[in-house]
Amino acid sequence: MPRVSLIRRSRTAGPGASATCPALLAVPAVPAAVPALPALLAVLALLTSCTPSRPPEPAPGPPARAPRVCPPGQWPWECVAECESSGRWHVNTGNGFYGGLQFKHSTWVAFGGPAHAARADLATKRQQILVAEKVLASQGWGAWPVCSARYGLKGRMHVVKRGETLAALARKYRVTGGWRTLHGLNRSLLGDDPGRLVAGTFLRLPAAAGPKSADELFGPPLEEA
Repeated sequence: MPRVSLIRRSRTAGPGASATCPALLAVPAVPAAVPALPALLAVLALLTSCTPSRPPEPAPGPPARAPRVCPPGQWPWECVAECESSGRWHVNTGNGFYGGLQFKHSTWVAFGGPAHAARADLATKRQQILVAEKVLASQGWGAWPVCSARYGLKGRMHVVKRGETLAALARKYRVTGGWRTLHGLNRSLLGDDPGRLVAGTFLRLPAAAGPKSADELFGPPLEEA
């Protein structure tokens, strides 16, 4: 049987893939009287075996975590405290953060906490929440970066007090567009009546509303500290 000569050369198979493929340089003529089928099949097998190797597909990343649901009776501060301190409103572990919401002491002082108690862990739950509401209006839920993300809480909010109006709040926070802007942001809560303000309602504030204090992050959840 005639001998078929193959010489191997390295050849790049294409962008992002490489393979070493045999290049057929010469196949001598085979006399008609000699069965050439086995030799030709061998050549075809070598040629078709040169399949470009492609880079592996990137592994999929971890699935995005859906925000946890905070029960209506605990929304939002009970859930934030459960995340921050396992709901221990008077905790002081010596990590520099205090109380159920893990106030940094400078934050407690800056937002009027000493009017209630010397430190957050010495204040009542209600007093801690009152100070936290001031932080929320000034800095937003980002002050509790881990726990707000856990419950899908975003942006700055004002908790309505008895007797407040949208017009007064728009002046307080220097909202461009006045009460109409506030009403538009909170129409899903207030409906078409801009005077429908109920004490305890969490009103969304525009990101550009003022005054805004320097960021004061609260402590990380105690299990992660």
